[in-house]
Amino acid sequence: MSDDIYKVQLTDIFEGPMDLLVHLIKKNEVDIYDIPIALITEQYLEYLEWMKSMNIDFAGEFIVMASTLTQIKSKMLLPAHDNDQEEEEDPRQEITRPLLEYLQIKSAAEDLAERRLLGEDIFVRNLTNVNDLIGPEGEMMQIGLFELIDAFQKVLEKLSPDHLVDLTADKLSVKDRISELVDIFEKQESLTFDELFSADSNKGEVIVTFLAILEMVKLSLVRIAQHVQTGIIRLFYI
Repeated sequence: MSDDIYKVQLTDIFEGPMDLLVHLIKKNEVDIYDIPIALITEQYLEYLEWMKSMNIDFAGEFIVMASTLTQIKSKMLLPAHDNDQEEEEDPRQEITRPLLEYLQIKSAAEDLAERRLLGEDIFVRNLTNVNDLIGPEGEMMQIGLFELIDAFQKVLEKLSPDHLVDLTADKLSVKDRISELVDIFEKQESLTFDELFSADSNKGEVIVTFLAILEMVKLSLVRIAQHVQTGIIRLFYI
């Protein structure tokens, strides 16, 4: 890599703290009205620590959310007061309500984005609708950063745990890796996520590839989607 450790600005990509919460709720298949706050808080903090280790910068809103979850977790541990005449509100409502509002707003925004705009056909359009992305596996759905992180962690698990990572010692820079990936994509319009990682790559090279993918997403060079049935993640060159 270059002399300076490469950093990815999370806010420049596509995700926020609410997206991470939604991802964890879906991943654990739990009811949004009955969130296991201890489990979700633990996993949320693990994601933040992992992103820090990968030099992925995230906005202060993530820290605020971590504090909120920790506070709710503490309230859940307090004993209930049987003498109270009025039933105490579930502390989890502090996060459930804004989550429901966020999902409603996000759904409305997605509906608006899919509407055809007056005069839009005057201009050449890039692929903006996930329905336009059809891979060999069939129907695809758009995914976000945290699904990509899960997939990348599985790639890392396949590597030898004895291989230590020194990001400053890597010879290949993120910019160089982006150039290599662009050359590959120009020959093939789409590739699966796993195909971008060579079997004989060391851990440092794998990390550089992942950071290059994030940067390409930020630059709108690629779009990421996942096969509905198989879960295969595919990157489409735009």
